Amino acid sequence: MFTGIIETVGRVQEIQKDQENVHITVASSLTGELKIDQSVAHNGVCLTVVAIKDNTYTVTAIAETINKTNLSHWKVGDAVNLERAMKLGDRLDGHIVQGHVDQIGTCVAIEEAGGSWHYTFEYDSVFNNITIEKGSITVNGVSLTVVNSKANQFSVAIIPYTYEHTNFNAFQIGTIINLEFDVIGKYVSRLYNP
Repeated sequence: MFTGIIETVGRVQEIQKDQENVHITVASSLTGELKIDQSVAHNGVCLTVVAIKDNTYTVTAIAETINKTNLSHWKVGDAVNLERAMKLGDRLDGHIVQGHVDQIGTCVAIEEAGGSWHYTFEYDSVFNNITIEKGSITVNGVSLTVVNSKANQFSVAIIPYTYEHTNFNAFQIGTIINLEFDVIGKYVSRLYNP
């Protein structure tokens, strides 16, 4: 379980295919605090630490994860938003984030707005995921508030701190991102659309 409050940004050092799996090695300031079998969200994808060496650690993604996330678009040198699993009793500064990406989306607009930024994303509505105005959404692991909610599109406003301390500053039109829709909203939607 995560909160969507990014702790740091890591850098992809190596990507190694192993049959249908992919081993991803990341350099991070958190590495010294990690241990084998620990869960870490990478752009919102919960992955397990399987090896640690110096300032890098390695996680493994299976085909299911690769097919449902933006992992297949990652390359060496990419910036990755990182968050360790929350501790019981900690403040929930973002919202309840499972680290289970629902689908990918695409950045379709970026607008500078007097010291902040508005990003607009589109996603395929075939999966029946929804956003609501002022509801929660997770974009690349970042807990955000939805604005301009539409059937397959929404926007978010990014403050300078988030822009500087996540990989939002690397987004361009066409950037593929991971989306995790609000877990409470998913349950309510399922009740009404069995």
